[in-house]
Amino acid sequence: MKKLIFASATLVLLSGCGSSSDVAEQPVTEQSIAVDSQDAVEVAAAPVVATPPAFAQCRSCHTVDKGGKNGIGPNLWGVFGKSAGQHAGFNYSPALKSSGRTWDRETLDAFLSSPMKTIPGTRMAFPGISNDAKRGEVIDFLETLAD
Repeated sequence: MKKLIFASATLVLLSGCGSSSDVAEQPVTEQSIAVDSQDAVEVAAAPVVATPPAFAQCRSCHTVDKGGKNGIGPNLWGVFGKSAGQHAGFNYSPALKSSGRTWDRETLDAFLSSPMKTIPGTRMAFPGISNDAKRGEVIDFLETLAD
């Protein structure tokens, strides 16, 4: 969706460039391309947080942009270091709300390895990430989602 917005904004910007004869008379330089690209980015919607490949499966349920909306799962911006089941506006399972966990490397590692075994009764219907390196990559990424 954001790519579509960016493409639309770029087309709108380019439509005001004048006739094709105007364009042909003006030389294109690296500097003019860079400035035009920056202008287009400023018109586009807020930037999307780049996610690592291991996080791709998480993206189907979770958003990660600061102030982003909840999806099927809660928005994960600022989750690292927070108490489990406390993100405002999300309806957590009683099991997660009462788990008493704080999301740090150890608790995230256990939960992302096997959510339903780690917190029985969680609504997170996800089998887990069995690959230690991929799970670590997701945890490293989640740790960066903060001000």
